[in-house]
Amino acid sequence: HPTYPREVNDGEDRCSAGESEGHGISVSLLLASEEDSGRAIAQNRGALKKLGITHILNAAHFKQGSIGDQDYYGNTCVYCGFPTEDSSHFDLSQYFKPAADFIHKALKTKDGKVLVHCIMGISRSATLVLAFLMMHCRLPLRTALKHVTQRRAIYPNRHFLSLLLTLDTQLTRKRRLCPLL
Repeated sequence: HPTYPREVNDGEDRCSAGESEGHGISVSLLLASEEDSGRAIAQNRGALKKLGITHILNAAHFKQGSIGDQDYYGNTCVYCGFPTEDSSHFDLSQYFKPAADFIHKALKTKDGKVLVHCIMGISRSATLVLAFLMMHCRLPLRTALKHVTQRRAIYPNRHFLSLLLTLDTQLTRKRRLCPLL
């Protein structure tokens, strides 16, 4: 049974016990979905404070029904938003590294807790969480998918899955050349 870094393996999944909205990928990383009103939580500063959210990654910045920027959150949360599309032609991979680095940095802060969301919470945000698990937790795509789907349903579009497969191949090749990466 592999041991994951604190970011992934830091205790029981609080969300499955109903203690918070969203679905916990780890105690400190929540992937919001439409069914649990994840977008509404991201727009409710009181709910964010109650959940202990310190960082928000919005994978649908500027999209209909998705508000938020650093001015909206003030000093209550650190905000990062990417203007993405859930389509078969959008290159979401341009945001893999910035999103993974944002999540990683957030989880390294004292009491850091990240909410990742988009509109439905099943494709764009899920893809960015998978990229984080692959890049910073060194999980192969298959293991990252298993880790997330054991906690909640996700449905990245086929194009996003192909981008993740490319990332998986690149990371595997790099790690073979330099095992410390």
